[in-house]
Amino acid sequence: MKYWKYYLLALLVILIDQVSKWAVHAYMEPGMPGEIPLLGDWFKLHYTLNPGMAFGVELPAPYGKIILTTFRLVAVTFIAYLIRKHSFRHTHPGLLACGGLILGGAIGNLIDSMFYGVIYNNAPFEAPTPWLHGQVIDMIYLDLYEGFLPMSWPLIGGSHLSLWPIFNIADSAIFIGVALILLNQSKFFQHEDSPTKTVVPHRDTEPTSTEHVQL
Repeated sequence: MKYWKYYLLALLVILIDQVSKWAVHAYMEPGMPGEIPLLGDWFKLHYTLNPGMAFGVELPAPYGKIILTTFRLVAVTFIAYLIRKHSFRHTHPGLLACGGLILGGAIGNLIDSMFYGVIYNNAPFEAPTPWLHGQVIDMIYLDLYEGFLPMSWPLIGGSHLSLWPIFNIADSAIFIGVALILLNQSKFFQHEDSPTKTVVPHRDTEPTSTEHVQL
């Protein structure tokens, strides 16, 4: 049952994520009128809805959202299975903890997709049903950069760049989990590659003659 501590970590992420989304929906106005600066203009709270995946990527209507939600459901089931399976092996606990973060974040956004269309009535107007068509609530706004890149830069010089991600606690947990796995690959995935050494017991050379000691 040692895998339960990683499920509890996922549950903690889900609780923090869902409470933060409820608070944003209950106490903030959507868009710029409701923005709350935290650190100058580059780090603030900004209530917005994401109808699709990361960066607002959407699958074609009318069944794209249902396909996406179903995929998320299959993904979280598979991640939960992997955590349980590998907890019985000699898997590094740090890797399993990262799995717990990813699982919690994935379930957090899955809850939005499955139920927010009904709970918060935020399904798109053209959705055939509010079930499975809820929009994910995002609120962490990093306004890092917007402008044109220097002309001296090869290939991308002179192009316009907007770098202002808006995400939520669930997205943060997924990002942290994946980043820690990538940064600790040598620790999490190390194997006992060295061959097993066979220890041969030392045997003294038998004496060719027997010494007798007379008392």
